[in-house]
Amino acid sequence: MTAAARLQHIWPAPGPGTVASLLDWYERERRDLPWRMAPGEVADPYRVWLSEIMLQQTTVKTVTPYYLKFLVRWPDVAALAAADLDDVLAAWAGLGYYSRARNLHACARAVVEQYGGQFPDTEAALGELPGIGPYTAAAIAAIAFGRRATPVDGNIERVIARLFAVAEPVPGAKAELKRLAATLTPKKRAGDYAQAMMDLGASICTPRRPSCLVCPIERHCAAHAMAIEASLPARAVKKPRPERFGTAFLAISEGGRILLRQRPPTGLLASMLEVPSTEWTEMRPVAKEALRRTPLRGDWWPVVGSVVHVFTHFRLELTVYRALVRDEAVVDLWAEPERCRWVHRRDLDDVALPSVMRKIIAHGMPGA
Repeated sequence: MTAAARLQHIWPAPGPGTVASLLDWYERERRDLPWRMAPGEVADPYRVWLSEIMLQQTTVKTVTPYYLKFLVRWPDVAALAAADLDDVLAAWAGLGYYSRARNLHACARAVVEQYGGQFPDTEAALGELPGIGPYTAAAIAAIAFGRRATPVDGNIERVIARLFAVAEPVPGAKAELKRLAATLTPKKRAGDYAQAMMDLGASICTPRRPSCLVCPIERHCAAHAMAIEASLPARAVKKPRPERFGTAFLAISEGGRILLRQRPPTGLLASMLEVPSTEWTEMRPVAKEALRRTPLRGDWWPVVGSVVHVFTHFRLELTVYRALVRDEAVVDLWAEPERCRWVHRRDLDDVALPSVMRKIIAHGMPGA
């Protein structure tokens, strides 16, 4: 008997039976998440959308407190649309990928202006809104509106790659994994099916050491039948992450205020606040040259060590200089004083300050 014939003999190909087993498991084991409705309740599109945007490239554990705070402050899409963007960015600070926050605000406004505050209920219309890509459009359409749509995130890719034993590495296999996932999407309960797949990937069909013995669809899994589940999905070899370097200048006034500057409205960390710094380049900074770019006059002293922060596309390493200055210190013209502001240490939690900037402040504060 050939390997293919043996596989066919022991492996019931994924189909309606797979979906039925998965949904039965989901009814018993579904995760209790604040954005999920109880069985029988109608999903709130606003909550589904908000959670899906926050969950992009972020864990449930990290997202949950942010989600709950957002709901208290902006309980519906109209409230969020009426909010000031700076307030939204400040509330988002720490979640990273800040373009999501700007798109979140823009999307809320679009829903109010174009749809009277009601989210459109089709995958196509949802995909035309700011910040809603193919995955998010499919997730909202399925979960909030019961449409037969197929969201495929990293968890679902992994489940499908193992179910069908797809050997082609990701990301090249993404289109095929999406196609295969769509073959299983049921006409009814598409939202439950999508969330069941997410839960399965998060709790059982994990990247390392999948718990196949308790998997509700283990008998349908080709990779398990072939004993190759731990090796899938295959990953293309990643190129080394580029490195960038710079020098940050932490100015602290006698009264305990810190000099911050608003970044440009476009680009990385757009419109967020920053500790003034030199440009981030591929060359390590030369101290003498960097000190020509301090934002104001003062006695600048190097802080021992450096700050490292990893963005999606590069690794950043910053040298930090600190200066204690008078309350009336004047920002130099080159540092664009119109974009600068002094913020007291106790008020830092209330401003749109990215994680990397909080690292700089923590690293550079006296006694740190």
